[in-house]
Amino acid sequence: MSTNAATPGGSPDLLAQLDDSKVTAFQWKIMFVSGMGFFTDAYDLFVIGVVVKLLDSQWHLKTGQTSLLNSTTLAASALGAILFGRISDLLGRKKIYGYEVLVLAAGAIASALAPGFVWLIVFRIILGIGIGGDYPVSATIMSEYSGKGSRGRMVGLVFAMQGAGLVIGPLIAALLLSTGMSHNLIWRILLGIGAIPGLAVFYLRRQIHETPRFAMAGGATEEAEAAVKAATGEVAMSGPAKESEARHQQNALEGYLLFIRNPTMGKWLLGTALCWMVFDFAYYGNSISSPAVLSLVSPNATLLQNVLLTCLIFVVFALPGYALSIHFIDRMGRKPIQIMGFGLMTVAFAAIGLIPGVTRAVVPFVLLYGMSYLFSEFGPNSTTFVYPAELFPVEVRTSGHGISAAAGKMGAFAGAYLFPVMLDGTLGLRGAELVAAGMSVIGLLLTIGLLPEPRGKSLEELTDMAYAPPPGRAVPKPKAVPA
Repeated sequence: MSTNAATPGGSPDLLAQLDDSKVTAFQWKIMFVSGMGFFTDAYDLFVIGVVVKLLDSQWHLKTGQTSLLNSTTLAASALGAILFGRISDLLGRKKIYGYEVLVLAAGAIASALAPGFVWLIVFRIILGIGIGGDYPVSATIMSEYSGKGSRGRMVGLVFAMQGAGLVIGPLIAALLLSTGMSHNLIWRILLGIGAIPGLAVFYLRRQIHETPRFAMAGGATEEAEAAVKAATGEVAMSGPAKESEARHQQNALEGYLLFIRNPTMGKWLLGTALCWMVFDFAYYGNSISSPAVLSLVSPNATLLQNVLLTCLIFVVFALPGYALSIHFIDRMGRKPIQIMGFGLMTVAFAAIGLIPGVTRAVVPFVLLYGMSYLFSEFGPNSTTFVYPAELFPVEVRTSGHGISAAAGKMGAFAGAYLFPVMLDGTLGLRGAELVAAGMSVIGLLLTIGLLPEPRGKSLEELTDMAYAPPPGRAVPKPKAVPA
């Protein structure tokens, strides 16, 4: 294993010990407390579609208002991802970990109490900042605490907690709808529940110590050694997490300039960001609008019936997709899975758009719609999250992930905003799915052209690849920080 300028004075043997270790109870704990943020993200992803349906009859929403409610949180999450991602590279992962879920919880509680449309938009912006902030920090903490043979699986498991949120959301919605409770109360309960997972893990997140790789790169070698021993199960790390002594000499803009000056990192960032963007356009556009999509296919069904059908699609297709991704990501690699996923998503979306009569027959439509979910999860929904947690050096790892996640969320914002417009307009359901197919083709081509394969490589080896100069050209490295 190799070292680089990002880890001055570091011990290759120390990080090799972490890279070669088996998954420990300590790493499972990090996976769980990190994953709860993505449970909340998925829960909110689904329930806002139901909430919009409930509010439509009470507030008489116009198409533009529906689109804003569907998409505002996603746009705000882009800001949160960039903000928390850069701060985490400047101050450390541990220093801010947990506070992003407090922002999330505050937004969820306030949304449940919103007195009107404008206030609901404002509070969902706060919620979105917290959701976005969770992406780079949780992914990077899990990546930097994982061994190279299990890193894809562990980071993928963090994201796979989204699958539980996709199922729990419609189940809670269906339960509340079946009670005959006032719709005004139901939508408030649905939004307020989104605060519970974040509040439940805040304390546990504050107990996680600085990652060994950030500590070592910042000159805190003793901290790094203690973190490696805890991660490998050699000792138990207990008690409150102390503030890290790691320091990184960079200003707020320096990390962003590194992506511009380094052609390899710039290329990889384009790949991770643009693939995430086009994927999220198709995925969030379909998922948030799923109640509206299913009501077009089955116009005589009640909202409760369509919610239950959505839950069935998630259980039968999405959850196995997450499981397959976790099982194969460290065997097949990230790039083959992402290519396969984008390819088969294209097939599913194109079939819905091109085969006559599919959008008027529930069973064929559900099979194709479900196939798109299967190969979203066993495909780019997982890998676009894992990729940026691995490719970038430690001093810009959360920044790179934050930029990638922000690009994804802006794609999600566009998809969530435009899908209702397309469904209500001349394109209709078939046209909207053809647009989703086109986005999947773009993601396939971007993956092939821009992204490497990280499987089996340590984070330090990937950093060496990032800083390796092209023939005849020197690539700038960050300043070394004295131990």
